[in-house]
Amino acid sequence: MKFSIKGFCGLAGVVAVTLWGCGSKQTAEEKRKADSLAACIADGMPSRASAIRNASLVTEGAGDTTGMVWIPGGKFLMGADEFPDSRPMHEVTVNGYYIDSHEVTNAEFEAFVKATNYKTVAERPLNPADYPGVPADKLVPGSAVFTPTPTRVSLDNPLQWWNYVAGANWAHPEGPSSSIKGRENYPVVHVSYEDAAAYAKWAGKRLPTEAEWEFAAQGGKGNHTYYWGDQLKPGGKWVANIYQGSFPDKNTKEDGYLTAAPTRSFPANPYGLYDMDGNVWEWCEDLYRPDYYQKSPAANPKGPSDSYDPDEPGAVKRVQRGGSFLCSDDYCIRYKAGSRGKGEVTSGSNNLGFRCVMDKK
Repeated sequence: MKFSIKGFCGLAGVVAVTLWGCGSKQTAEEKRKADSLAACIADGMPSRASAIRNASLVTEGAGDTTGMVWIPGGKFLMGADEFPDSRPMHEVTVNGYYIDSHEVTNAEFEAFVKATNYKTVAERPLNPADYPGVPADKLVPGSAVFTPTPTRVSLDNPLQWWNYVAGANWAHPEGPSSSIKGRENYPVVHVSYEDAAAYAKWAGKRLPTEAEWEFAAQGGKGNHTYYWGDQLKPGGKWVANIYQGSFPDKNTKEDGYLTAAPTRSFPANPYGLYDMDGNVWEWCEDLYRPDYYQKSPAANPKGPSDSYDPDEPGAVKRVQRGGSFLCSDDYCIRYKAGSRGKGEVTSGSNNLGFRCVMDKK
């Protein structure tokens, strides 16, 4: 399903919101235009607050560390000078915690759904009051799906490669005709922050703070260009699922995957954690503000008390980390170490997932 921006600006906001967590090698003028476009798309950002209020209540689980890795905690240098919202680089200390060794999979999320009858945001009906002027028959549940363009295009309009697909959700990643059969070990996608937090509560876990996420991603090696080191292809091999080729029309699939890869397809970091770079973006607990690092606490920072994104002032956003299969040095560079993503809390896409952490009991 495709919609024009005119008359359907709200749902277009869902389609584009994840993209703007990515940086790009653009001129100042191109970035200004891109920011203007993002603001236009976000005008009338669809609120699914009513759907969230009607969500099934989830009982908190007891927690189980099976499949998790103990991170002893410690002191590290957080952030990256390359990105304005990741400055300044600053010293942070985190306490020890357990973290999932890989992103939450389709099979794991399916177990949660079967146990709770939970409906994700992408599966819930849309409220016509949130979309004035849009025909009721167009207000159908769905989510954002990346669709390659047939030829090279200007990178100033993300709606050329992001489509709002009716019926797309965690169980049908590309739409109603697709399924997760045979993809049980792939990361679950099309999960909003609300969905990820609900799963974490049911599992007796929580979402990581971005400080915990970055400390784990560094693997005890300190700050480097990429979480795996300073070379894009160490030993001439791809060590993360990112994008190769011409974006958004031709992924050459040099790393073996066009979209998401099964968890544990690439080497683990020194802590035994998989896919801390690429594959799918991962939700963090922290609310997003671009200026937070200027006043972040030195010990166990948990993010600001409120959310603010100057590009979309009316949207509540949480931090996302790690980049996805759509990131590369030619376009979306926010998979680099220390960089930050951001996402509106009720939105999802087929390059967005999560993993959980748990405190020692």
